[in-house]
Amino acid sequence: MSIINQGMNFRGCTHIAKPAILLVQLDLPILRFHKFGIPCVFQKGSRVKFRFQCSIAERTYSSSSKRYPSETIKKVEVGSGSGSSLYARPSLAEMKKQKLENRARVYEFLRGIGIVTDELDGLELPVTVDVMKERVDFLHKLGLTIEDINNYPLVLGCSVKKNMIPVLDYLGKIGVRKSCITEFLRRYPQVLHSSVVVDLQPVVKYLQGMDIKLADVPRVLEKYPELLGFKLEGTMSTSVAYLIGIGVGRRELGGVLTRYPDILGMRVGRTIKPFVEYLEGLGIPRLAVARLVEKKPHILGFGLNERVKPNVGYLVDFHVREKSLASVIAQYPEIIGIDLKSKLSSQQNLFNSVLDLLQEEFGQIIERMPQAVSINKTAFVKHVDFLKRCKLSLEQVKKMVVGYPQLLALNLDIMKLNFDYFQSEMGRHLDELVDFPAFFTYGLESTIKPRDQVVVKKGLKCSLSWLLNCSDEKFKQRLSYESFDLDEMEPEPTFDMNSLMESRTDESDSDFDDSDDDQ
Repeated sequence: MSIINQGMNFRGCTHIAKPAILLVQLDLPILRFHKFGIPCVFQKGSRVKFRFQCSIAERTYSSSSKRYPSETIKKVEVGSGSGSSLYARPSLAEMKKQKLENRARVYEFLRGIGIVTDELDGLELPVTVDVMKERVDFLHKLGLTIEDINNYPLVLGCSVKKNMIPVLDYLGKIGVRKSCITEFLRRYPQVLHSSVVVDLQPVVKYLQGMDIKLADVPRVLEKYPELLGFKLEGTMSTSVAYLIGIGVGRRELGGVLTRYPDILGMRVGRTIKPFVEYLEGLGIPRLAVARLVEKKPHILGFGLNERVKPNVGYLVDFHVREKSLASVIAQYPEIIGIDLKSKLSSQQNLFNSVLDLLQEEFGQIIERMPQAVSINKTAFVKHVDFLKRCKLSLEQVKKMVVGYPQLLALNLDIMKLNFDYFQSEMGRHLDELVDFPAFFTYGLESTIKPRDQVVVKKGLKCSLSWLLNCSDEKFKQRLSYESFDLDEMEPEPTFDMNSLMESRTDESDSDFDDSDDDQ
């Protein structure tokens, strides 16, 4: 429709769905509009949307008018297209200024309690000091000190409710002990940034897949919390595959990782493979290395260049023969991981002061019993004194210790019982003890007495070695011989490398490529 009224222009258009409805009612007989346009646009349904502009000319009514009081009406612009908002908004500059002021107050609070803020620039922090104080107080309740926070200040970016509490609840749920939480967070505070579903749960499931018992998972994480930050398809899976490839039994894997989970964080090409190959180069077969890892997985943590290679050099310096290095390490793997130089020096001085050993003789003792580097001085002196009380000369005692240093680790009460029987019942000369000091290692009631009584009954004359250094079945065979083979009377080696390489039913058929990797 179109409407034109005298004294004003009024143009409009509409679509009337229901003609009976009154759309516009105007009652403006007095005011004269300079412009008044109402374009209307039809939209869905029967609604009408109006856009209008108007300006009202200034006019003063006389005091005689009864309908309108005397007043001045000023020009008003309505809906001119660039009208101002009814609500005042701060400008971007003002907002930025306010943000800087808030952060400055937070920084001032943190510096006041001793926290270094240098690394916090760019980190999203609470707007108010009260919220930041709440975070710091919560970290204190977990046992973390200001020093701990300064070691990893990014922890201040973690929300108590959104980050910290969900992570701590999950760790407690799987069995991580409260008493371990403080040390756990000191070692791996980044866990507080983690997502339980995305980051933590997949690692726990992976550990269970490695035959680590569910009850052992929290102990594993307590020992090595950094595991929670590793990628499953990265270092962890590669190190496991390599160990299986060298012969670590699949059924042993769970126990190996439970005792020393740090393996899962070791890189094959940089750590595990060079270590294995170095031991192989010393003469320890690869399968024997695998067995050593099964029994003492922590040896993989001995730094190859920092500790292992220097210690091997010290053994040679103290007259351990190179051909015996493999046997020494296989018997006592810890010897390549301890502070060896000082121990060798102090033990050599101790042995020399009591037994007047030659340097080569001390090397022989280490070859036959590497644990001698850790023998307590008091225990050493007591064993030497006992042998002297057996009326053995110092030279005889020295020969026995050099030939069979395991004597120094035996129970003195058992040694005394064996010697009493030897002296009172066997009627043998002390030189036989000197030639076969391993006599003290056999059970009196289970082995020495029964066999001695048999040979006495048969009227046989034999050495202690022939009598004792064999199994019960072998001993019965020896009794049926018409003559004695002298070779059988020699003591067997104290350590057999082949004992480490017994066959398993779960031998690995892994096709793992043990070529150097860059991980």
